[in-house]
Amino acid sequence: MMNVVSNLIQVEVLISIFIGFAAFGTILTIAAPYFATDRLGSRIKAVSIERDKLRAQQKAQMAGSEARLRDKPKTGIVTQAVEALNLRRYFAADSARDLLRQAGMRTERQLVMFLGLRFVTPIVIAIVAFVYSSTVFAEKVPPNMRPIVGLIGLIVGFYLPSIVVKNLRSRRQESIRRSWSDALDLLLICVESGMAIEPAMHRVAREIGSGSVPLAEELTLTIAELSYLQDRRKAFENLAKRTGMPTVKSVVTSLIQSERYGTPLGTALRVLAQENRDARMSEAERKAAALPPKLTVPMILFFLPIIFVVILGPAIIQVMGLK
Repeated sequence: MMNVVSNLIQVEVLISIFIGFAAFGTILTIAAPYFATDRLGSRIKAVSIERDKLRAQQKAQMAGSEARLRDKPKTGIVTQAVEALNLRRYFAADSARDLLRQAGMRTERQLVMFLGLRFVTPIVIAIVAFVYSSTVFAEKVPPNMRPIVGLIGLIVGFYLPSIVVKNLRSRRQESIRRSWSDALDLLLICVESGMAIEPAMHRVAREIGSGSVPLAEELTLTIAELSYLQDRRKAFENLAKRTGMPTVKSVVTSLIQSERYGTPLGTALRVLAQENRDARMSEAERKAAALPPKLTVPMILFFLPIIFVVILGPAIIQVMGLK
């Protein structure tokens, strides 16, 4: 095993591995556009499935049954394990469900898989870390430190699924944040032209899909909930809850007030749109102001030496020629 490790860390082997990864990355970059799928189409298809579930729930309620919006799988090894170990209680299933919804994962199956991974991942990583510290790195890790390595792996595995989902949520929220100001402007134009809120949202979702697929998906799902939920306020609140963003929550509050009290929606949307534009401009100015300090170290390391060589190089050559 040590011979294999020593052979892998040789310079020639490392260079070959690096070249192989570079070639693979180049091929993958060139071929990626040909295998790209229609993300907006797949997202809208998923939303249509949610809309069908809402329609089925509404029909079931009218028929007097107690159907639910979410699908709850009753079979499956993972589901049975989650129910047997009562992981919904120990891992706070409600907060985990909100986190998954904000990351774009809404089904009950994804919640069950997330709870199962939070239970299995720490055990797997702890065992792998302990085995590696006892075999491959046995000479570097003393025996009394191996349980500590396993404990560190247990802690890392416990937080790893949540970190991955939070990163997905951050990327999704960033996509929504970039296009939210444009969506508000379009929504304001549609509302002031005399359109109701449902067709206005439908038009905005269709136009904004090229810039932010998650935002188009959320707006489309909100339209479906407005069509089939008895309480329209609940549909707007679900939009704020699924995104988890204060800017969206402020717009939702205005929409709820307009629905309840009949206040003019156009005026509120104009003020909110202006605030979002100002906030986006302030964020751009803040990033521009933070750019010079970030460029200081690269300029010192890469630009200044070249400038000194260009300026002092001819003088040094002349001095050496005189000698």
